[in-house]
Amino acid sequence: MKNKFLIEMQSRGYLNQCTDIEKLDEICSKNSILGYIGFDCTASSLHVGSLLQIMILKLMQKHGHQPIILLGGGTTLIGDPSGKDSTRKVLSQNEINKNIKSIKKVFNKILDNSNKKTKPIFVDNAAWLTKLNYIKFLRDIGSHFTINKMLTFDSVRLRLEREQSLSYMEFNYMILQAYDFYQLFKKKNCILQIGGSDQWGNIINGVELIRRMIQKEAFGLTSPLITLASGAKMGKTEKGAIWLNEDLFSSYDYWQFWRNTDDRDVKRFLNYFTEIKVEEIDELFLKEKNINNLKIILANEATKILHGKKASKKAEQTAKDTFGKGGISSNLPEIKIKLKFIEKGQDLLEFLSNNKIVSSKSEARRIIANNGMKINNIKIDTNKKMLQLKDFEKNMLKISCGKKKHYVIKII
Repeated sequence: MKNKFLIEMQSRGYLNQCTDIEKLDEICSKNSILGYIGFDCTASSLHVGSLLQIMILKLMQKHGHQPIILLGGGTTLIGDPSGKDSTRKVLSQNEINKNIKSIKKVFNKILDNSNKKTKPIFVDNAAWLTKLNYIKFLRDIGSHFTINKMLTFDSVRLRLEREQSLSYMEFNYMILQAYDFYQLFKKKNCILQIGGSDQWGNIINGVELIRRMIQKEAFGLTSPLITLASGAKMGKTEKGAIWLNEDLFSSYDYWQFWRNTDDRDVKRFLNYFTEIKVEEIDELFLKEKNINNLKIILANEATKILHGKKASKKAEQTAKDTFGKGGISSNLPEIKIKLKFIEKGQDLLEFLSNNKIVSSKSEARRIIANNGMKINNIKIDTNKKMLQLKDFEKNMLKISCGKKKHYVIKII
């Protein structure tokens, strides 16, 4: 390959499949292109499982190409069956619009808006999908799809093999996604769709629809689906999803997520989720023998991209204060309680469970049994511990559950 964008995609591990890599390489080498990635808006924030796609959009900008972000106000009304065992909850148009507004904040933080030529373009497919004439759509678009082929795609086949319900509504999703690509090709001259490898079939449909409808060539490209070295799914922890919006997941917790990366994933994630050059990452691994120092670099760089340099440094300092000095850092996640709730004493197990510090009282008991529960760095060895005023220093105390969960409890 000659094109710097595609070369860096490959060297960072972003590139999985492409419909015609040689032709795309040739086009990208001669002209700036427009490429898009679609995001469904089923929640008020994307989670870290979507971050690789956003990093690809950022890489497009770096090499002079313009990204289109399709926020699926229309397709979210249907729900993508890919990788799902059951039908998603159907959201109202009002809920979806609120989600779109919230999700946009992350793109505006991560992507560059200063250059007119590469500034991200936001589109909502509700603009065309909600105005379709059903009969006309079936005649003009539906006639290009065969049930035989649609049944072979993983999103459909796996659900049917497991004898799990697949609604006709969801079955239509792949046609609507193909139509999105066709619309963006016509309206914006967008020649490239990018998605995770589970979207390959849907992307191929769009490429073929464009060829059949207007005899033009479009391209599809996928990135690999990320699984952790442990086998777990990227972005899921015992605390739930790693959200990208700060109101759902603090910058400190985000920093800690990256700091706690499995040793086996560190190099891969430095390539995926930071802007450090590939050669520099190779050099780091040759020079630095302490994997924990490399994890701190990963946490700092990944947090900087989403939350900014100041928040990244603050999170690192908070971690040093908490783990290194064993003190109470004011930047730890806070839980505020009223004086009256603590004056008579508060059962520790109930407090932990009610405030979602642990999932249940039984989990708290297990942590105590394994010597993992501390209050102000003093080990708790009983399930009958009551939180009392005397535990607080200047109306604050620190609760530690294991090595990674630390909270400041503050009396107000």
